[in-house]
Amino acid sequence: MARGGKFFAFFATVAVFILLEIAAVSLLKRSSTLQDIWINRFSHNVMAATWGGLTRIGSYFSLREQNDILAGRNYELFKELQRYKEMEKAVQAMAKLDSIDFQTRFNYVPAEVTAMGTNSRHNYIIIDKGGEDGVLPQSAIITPNGVVGMIYSVDRHYSYGLTLLNERVSVSARIGKEGIVAPLTWDGTGTDHAILKDIPLHLEVPVGDTVLTSGISNVYPADIPIGVTQGSRLIDGAVNVVDVKLFVDFKALRYVIVAENPDREFIRRMEE
Repeated sequence: MARGGKFFAFFATVAVFILLEIAAVSLLKRSSTLQDIWINRFSHNVMAATWGGLTRIGSYFSLREQNDILAGRNYELFKELQRYKEMEKAVQAMAKLDSIDFQTRFNYVPAEVTAMGTNSRHNYIIIDKGGEDGVLPQSAIITPNGVVGMIYSVDRHYSYGLTLLNERVSVSARIGKEGIVAPLTWDGTGTDHAILKDIPLHLEVPVGDTVLTSGISNVYPADIPIGVTQGSRLIDGAVNVVDVKLFVDFKALRYVIVAENPDREFIRRMEE
């Protein structure tokens, strides 16, 4: 028999088998009330499971869309908050602001994390925005909940950065609004801890003080929350450090904001 004939015979056999099964179930259902109830219950369970599965699948795919919407709203709220913070500083420094056309110091670009490392001494992050989106090297990577890191290199549509969980990254931080300024670096012990270094030995730092970016930097905006103090300790009898619990959950990080200071190069040249 030709190959096509065998194929047709196979499907004809399957069709006959399915018809016979349907007929058998129909006869079984009619032969007894108990069997009828059992068959109806089984069919209802199958239908309920099928619809439940379809509903869960639909909810899963709609969840990403809802997350994207929430991330966009968080980004807009963050930009507005930063604008008001800088306006507040300007108001405090000047008696009148009526004639001033206020412009925020930093430019902000929302981005999504495409890859990130958290298991080495030199952890990295890759985001889905690059040079064509306005991202420049040495821009800050932040979230409304804290500092993430800094852009290291930029492609057209992607950027590579170093996270705060990297020994090469240091952030100028302040303990509280008016407290001491000190460099903050990763302590290398986990994804949720860092240390403030070069703390004077005579200074006592209470547990629970908020640590923020100092603003004494041409990379990071001021007053971005970083974490809370967890006490200080003496190292080698000469250096006092403060342990800081970070706000950012690096293992669950998905959306970030790139903060770019358009005056950075001018400030750098002035410093030189």
